[in-house]
Amino acid sequence: MDLKANNKRSQVTIAEANGIGNLPEHLSDSVLERLPIRDIIRTSILSKKWRYKWTTTRALVFDEQFSNKLKKYGAFGRYGFIRVINQVLLIHKGSISKFYLYIPSMHLDNFLEVDQWLLFLSTKGLEDLTLANSSQPYQLPFCVFSCLELTKLELTRCIFKPPLKFEGFLFLESLVLNYIDFRTQVGGTGINLPQLKKLTMRSCINAFNLQIKATQLQSLVVKNCHDVMLLELLHSQWLASVCIILGKPIKDYVRLKKMNLALMFSHMPKVQCLSIDAHFLKVFIAEKPEWFPHVVNNLKRLRLIDFSLGDLDDLHGVLCLLRNSPNLVELRMTHTETAKSSYYLPMHMQPGVEPASNHLESPDCLDQTLNRLRTIDLSPFQGSKTQLLYVKMLLAHSPSLEKFTIQADGALNGNKRFDIAKDLMRFPRASAKAEMIYLDPKTCKNDACGYTCKQDGWRKAKVLYLCTQVHKKV
Repeated sequence: MDLKANNKRSQVTIAEANGIGNLPEHLSDSVLERLPIRDIIRTSILSKKWRYKWTTTRALVFDEQFSNKLKKYGAFGRYGFIRVINQVLLIHKGSISKFYLYIPSMHLDNFLEVDQWLLFLSTKGLEDLTLANSSQPYQLPFCVFSCLELTKLELTRCIFKPPLKFEGFLFLESLVLNYIDFRTQVGGTGINLPQLKKLTMRSCINAFNLQIKATQLQSLVVKNCHDVMLLELLHSQWLASVCIILGKPIKDYVRLKKMNLALMFSHMPKVQCLSIDAHFLKVFIAEKPEWFPHVVNNLKRLRLIDFSLGDLDDLHGVLCLLRNSPNLVELRMTHTETAKSSYYLPMHMQPGVEPASNHLESPDCLDQTLNRLRTIDLSPFQGSKTQLLYVKMLLAHSPSLEKFTIQADGALNGNKRFDIAKDLMRFPRASAKAEMIYLDPKTCKNDACGYTCKQDGWRKAKVLYLCTQVHKKV
């Protein structure tokens, strides 16, 4: 009996001396900060030194996986969502720099408990806060706006209504707002975020009074926020990456008329990466030729989303941006067609595309050589007349092109995709080193999965179908 006890003591001693139990303080803290909350608590069985170490961890992450496991017990059951988090916060000691909370879709008594948690956290030196709410919209309590040490804030499905005297987060560097209701009362003096580098807004509403002053902003993403006054977000001369997607046509131009592309680009002279959709560009291009932008010398990467080359307005917008981006290096475009039944039909049978096709065939269609363009990506490719002419134009105007990737549309059968590939490979190219890759959408997206051709002829002509068969077996 004594021998077994001695063996156990010696085993524990060896584990503590050579294992994780003897890690330096800063390393053990780093390990805990990277673990889910359930595993953090389980570290208490590692050794005596680790028994209460989890109670001082500076990062608490109650993510979706954690919340969904407790959801079956209800909010207030013995192992319920509310009760477990209450116990963790009650036992915790010291500061909390990071708090991630996923709120499942369940009854929470008007979020009273969440209010109490945030009030508790507001006294703990919080620097990184994420509220991923999948329940009904949650109105942020005023205590959140007193967390002035925040450097990162991400909110989902919340009502953002700061107190009248709130001026901003002085140290915030990253702000992500998803499905936020601003309740039209945010205006006034505006929100001051002097250190903000990254701002992302998705599907926010009642934001037309929103004023964010972020003079150090470098990255801006605005998706499906139809009443945001964009000029109120463009206070930074350091903006390098901008993504603006409306997602649907905008009928009310009252707020957008105050801005045109030239004015927008003047507010972001150092932009290098621009992503926009056709709905956004149409607001400024359609019937407004005087609003075309000036030359944008710093733009290197351009992504065009949901454009239809058969639409003359879309085509004019695309050509306008290409013409005014002399240093463009990378071009990516997702294409949409209004009539899917017109795939790969003769031009006279494709409804409404003749004006666009005639424009693409005119010699002065693009009176600008894209000298620095090296990479082009186009998807999905239906093989319409306008698409083929567009590819032909790009190949003829890109002397430095290295790689042109085209992903076929899944609605086309194999024979049509093969016919389109033959047409594409016959187009002359200004670049002798240009490589064209024609991908099958039903397989993987790496370069080996498609027809590949260089100037000297075909390579891997049938690898498209071979790869398809391999993936089906896997």
